[in-house]
Amino acid sequence: MAHVQRFDHVGITVADLDTATAFFVGLGLEVEGTGSVQGEFVETVCNIPGAHCSIVMLRPPGDGCRLELSSFVAPAHLPGSPTALANEVGIRNVSFEVGDLDAAVAAVAADGYGLVGGIGEYEGSVRMAYVRGPEGIVVSLFEHLG
Repeated sequence: MAHVQRFDHVGITVADLDTATAFFVGLGLEVEGTGSVQGEFVETVCNIPGAHCSIVMLRPPGDGCRLELSSFVAPAHLPGSPTALANEVGIRNVSFEVGDLDAAVAAVAADGYGLVGGIGEYEGSVRMAYVRGPEGIVVSLFEHLG
């Protein structure tokens, strides 16, 4: 029996919610909602006494998996590895299909975010690049060819 009914969202914890939100909105995601959670619910789910976090839920144009950005008000966030590479254990990247990879890379570069490596092409079907966004978040941008 399958328990999963659909893929709902991916959550990323960040220190600077405004900067992370602006980065993903700049890529074309739309803010679906904002909020704050604290109290018994979040303390139980996260197993963090006194937890209080602010949340921004983003969605792609049209339909698709949402992205939840959260930032802890209490307790203070713990730093991650802002220079993590693809072989480090954990979530490797968040991936988005774009219409024009070169334009998307140029847009994030204009905001000060650069490539992790280079732009690769796979068997004439897809071009892809990893961009390191705010707080070291690796974002995979890919474009279908043909």
